[in-house]
Amino acid sequence: MGTQVNESSSGTSLADQAYAEIRDRLVMLDIKPGDPINEDRLSSELGMGRTPIREALKRLARDRMVIAYPRRGTFATDVHIADLAHISEVRRTLEPLAASSAAERATTADRAALAELRSRLENERGEDNTELLRADVSVHRAIYRCVYNPFLQDTLITYDDLATRIWCVFIPRLSGVTGHVEEHIPLLTAIIEGDADKAAELALEHVAGFERAIRSLI
Repeated sequence: MGTQVNESSSGTSLADQAYAEIRDRLVMLDIKPGDPINEDRLSSELGMGRTPIREALKRLARDRMVIAYPRRGTFATDVHIADLAHISEVRRTLEPLAASSAAERATTADRAALAELRSRLENERGEDNTELLRADVSVHRAIYRCVYNPFLQDTLITYDDLATRIWCVFIPRLSGVTGHVEEHIPLLTAIIEGDADKAAELALEHVAGFERAIRSLI
């Protein structure tokens, strides 16, 4: 059940909250590919009116996370393995850029936060795959925040979300998820230490490793 939201908040704020909540449900397959989107249920669960829900769904349609059909309603998009190559092509370009930019631009406070996140990764190994993927998402988003480019950050999040949906579909058949997430430890270290070239190299290998892991199952 979602957290009750104060309706006195601005419409934009409510729409942003709805977007973030519905997006994460779609990414982690709490709303599965092909599922219908029930606006009334979401409105009740998130404690807000249907207007911010509809605004959020419009944004998610642009992100290719949901699709609306006339007279049929809105549905979570299917996950097509054919999309993997296209998503990976974008990420192979943008993830190294994000990592190197974060290494150069992160503030002292950012680096302290990344160090804390790194410590949690080092100490919380052996979790179930779903929790590992949530940790993966949290690391990526923490890095993206250090880029200080809202346009790039939004694009990075969109493609990481699409990639994570693919992970979630295949995760029952995947092994080595712990190792994939632990790759973030040296990546975070490079960013914290301001080593832009190393950070870019590690980010590229992380994306390539993701694609290899999925393709090995096809």
